[in-house]
Formats: sequence, structure tokens, C-alpha cells
Amino acid sequence: QVQLVESGGGLVQPGGSLRLSCAASGFRLDYYAIGWFRQAPGKEREGVSCISSSDGSTYYADSVKGRFTISRDSAKNTVYLQMNSLKPEDTAVYYCAPARCTLVTGTQISRYLEVWGQGTLVTVSS
Repeated sequence: QVQLVESGGGLVQPGGSLRLSCAASGFRLDYYAIGWFRQAPGKEREGVSCISSSDGSTYYADSVKGRFTISRDSAKNTVYLQMNSLKPEDTAVYYCAPARCTLVTGTQISRYLEVWGQGTLVTVSS
């Protein structure tokens, strides 16, 4: 069974940090580019970061560049998103999924494998 489980979200004050985890089962996560996406109420889904399967290159949306870091632990079949200097506009449900990492269009869902977890809620508020 192919499955993704996101965790690590919570309530944090502006300027704080959180580390999100994306744990995969049923497939080797490091065989795919993996993206982090977020969706806030009333907003369209946004690709925020991506890590490639080929050379491990990383990509970030302009809105999070310099604040977020994506990484992979192959032994744990897990991808992480370290989020620092959090802002209220980062508030959203965060999802991970197989992705396309592109310079032109940013982080997009994969055309070959679409798998989503239930997401993890990040709330940045004072």
C-alpha cells in the first residue's frame, strides 16, 4: 500500500521554527522528486519546496527562500522541511507528494505518481 504521512505541524509564534516530516511507505521515496505543498483557507495550493531524485538539488518558492530547507533521509524513507523565521502568511496545511522540480514553473505534482497524505497544520500566530 502506497502511503505518505506528514507530521510536525503545530502552533508557533512569528519568528519561530518547525520541522515537518514526510514519511513514505509502499515505495522508495528517494526514487522520486518530492515536493512540499501548502494550502491556506480560500487560497490555491502552492508548491513551496522540492528535492530532486537525480542529484538532490533543492528548489524553493520565492516566498520561503532563505527561511525553509528541504532534506531527505533515505534510511528513514523520509523527507523533511525545516521552517525558520515563520510568518503568519505561512499558516496553512502542509502536504508532501511526488513532484516535478522545475525552474520555470516551480514545484508541481508528479505526472507519474500522485500520492497525498492528510497533511499537517501549521499555524503561525501571536
